[in-house]
Amino acid sequence: MRLLALVDSPDHVCCRYRVRAFEPALHDAGWSLACEPLARGLVPRLRQLRSASRYDAVLLQRKLLPAWQLSLLRRHARHLAFDLDDAVFLRDSYDPRGTASRRRAGRFARTVRAADVVLAGNDFLADAALRAGAPPERVRTIPTCVDPAGYPVKEASRRGGPPELVWIGSSSTLQGIEARRPTWERLGREFPGLRLRVICDRFPRFEGVEVVAVPWSEATEAEELAKGDAGVGLIPDDDWSRGKCGLKILQYQAAGLPVIANPVGSHVEMIEPGATGFLATSDDDWAAAVRALADPVARDRMGREARLRLESGYSTAAWSAAFVAAATGADAPPGPAPPPAPARAPNFTRERTRTPGGLPHGDRADRRAAAGPRGIGTGP
Repeated sequence: MRLLALVDSPDHVCCRYRVRAFEPALHDAGWSLACEPLARGLVPRLRQLRSASRYDAVLLQRKLLPAWQLSLLRRHARHLAFDLDDAVFLRDSYDPRGTASRRRAGRFARTVRAADVVLAGNDFLADAALRAGAPPERVRTIPTCVDPAGYPVKEASRRGGPPELVWIGSSSTLQGIEARRPTWERLGREFPGLRLRVICDRFPRFEGVEVVAVPWSEATEAEELAKGDAGVGLIPDDDWSRGKCGLKILQYQAAGLPVIANPVGSHVEMIEPGATGFLATSDDDWAAAVRALADPVARDRMGREARLRLESGYSTAAWSAAFVAAATGADAPPGPAPPPAPARAPNFTRERTRTPGGLPHGDRADRRAAAGPRGIGTGP
């Protein structure tokens, strides 16, 4: 059996963590995986979309095709899965035109209604698919996962002074860190000697904070994370950010680090205050969190708990069966898809708790009742 994944690039972070990470599980289930970048140019694109008929299943990742191309793919794909880990129906937080996009929303609605299954990286994205007209029984929440075996665990530290904070990300998401410049400079004044390890391709400067510049490399990122004492997450409080699936938080936790992050989107689900880190909004909150994590015993305890929760709730091993079943159609309901509900513009603003095990979504009232305190999930 053969699965074709149409992606940005086989080396793109989304493909690595949401598709290729499950390749061993696919092989165990008797499937081969081919990851192809979506072809550029009209003739190559047509040829590629028609080639879908040679595969037993096709996974389209994140791309919102023009209506006629989507129709062509749908015609040739025996089983079509649509995977997303971003609010692709919106523009990003920093677009001067704002996040709302009628064109993207329209393409998104057509895509989720045409797919046999939608694999959403969090419940905000799953709810957006439902609002856009995807049949509820064909929507799965399968979080972005990491393989803990690829991350060395932070060794117990007894170093005094403020914790060395660490942030990993791209130059575009670094804007979230830079937007809180007054926060960082206050922390630098209150905690002399504070260090911020930045793993990126661009590096900020903050008065009073020593920024340790570490150029990002896939080969060294896990090792560099483990040199920090606590991870940091800062994203804008908007719907684009609610579509984020918290990869950097999971990487910190895989390295055995507690995390300080603002309470937006997946951060709320992934971090339990006082147990695996802290959710901080105001400058006072951030200062209190850094002060608490200056205690090496406390941060070692939280880091160990964060790693344990990641292993049970966000590891590739925990979600392999759900991914394979959804991507290949093994869990598809019998018979033809029901008529899609009328599309509604996705503009959801409430955090959700995922359905354990990637099971089909029930109605919204059921999922509200299943949600834990402050949106913290129960795990698969």
